[in-house]
Amino acid sequence: MRAIFSASPATDVTDMVGNLLLRGMLAGLIAAALAFVSSWVWGEPEIDAAIAIEEMLAEPDGAHEHELVSRATQSTTGLATGLLIYGAAIGGLFALVFALVWGRVARLGARGTAALLALGAYLAVVVVPQLKYPANPPAVGQEDTIGARTWLFFIVLAASIAALVIGVAVARRLWEKSGPWRAAAIGALAWLVLVTLMMLILPTIQEVPESFPGDVLWRFRLSTFGVHAILWAVIGLVFGALAERAMPRLAPRG
Repeated sequence: MRAIFSASPATDVTDMVGNLLLRGMLAGLIAAALAFVSSWVWGEPEIDAAIAIEEMLAEPDGAHEHELVSRATQSTTGLATGLLIYGAAIGGLFALVFALVWGRVARLGARGTAALLALGAYLAVVVVPQLKYPANPPAVGQEDTIGARTWLFFIVLAASIAALVIGVAVARRLWEKSGPWRAAAIGALAWLVLVTLMMLILPTIQEVPESFPGDVLWRFRLSTFGVHAILWAVIGLVFGALAERAMPRLAPRG
């Protein structure tokens, strides 16, 4: 980590990274709180609608499964707890990645670097994986394919992140020789080619019943994109503002 920053003798880089980590977790908690509100307003009604459809499609003589946790708890306390834990973890990881890339990718300040990193994370972690294997509400999907679908999702997630890293590396390598605009365009093209190949190679999963209403499915998936967009946008903006206060004594690496 000492190679990342040029610090004054009085500055302890380990303490600085720890400072950024705490700020990232705080930004993640703030983002998670806003994501909870948006999810409760937009996402939970679609889940309730999907559950109602699932119950209608169930066999009349089928045994009713006993809920270990009530739906009311799942949609309030459970959702809030899960999002807060997820937000804190993602915010901390975001801060560590920020410490690694700051000053390496482009000569931007803390706010610009955080915003660019949040945008890249949203594309790599949310948009690309969800385009290939979109989120499904209850009543969609088969129980015997859960394991395969989980593995495929993590594969596409890892491949999406790797494609973004390669695209950024290509752009950075061409930055001085070809100029920022051409380097960025070539890097984006490399990322797009890798993502397209990944989409074509990995198998497609189609388990949506023909009887399932398309409008409910569409609104559920749209709310998934929206909630994650709020989460990553708030992390990028809040962390950028918080990190800017921690950076004045540090010069970004050239």
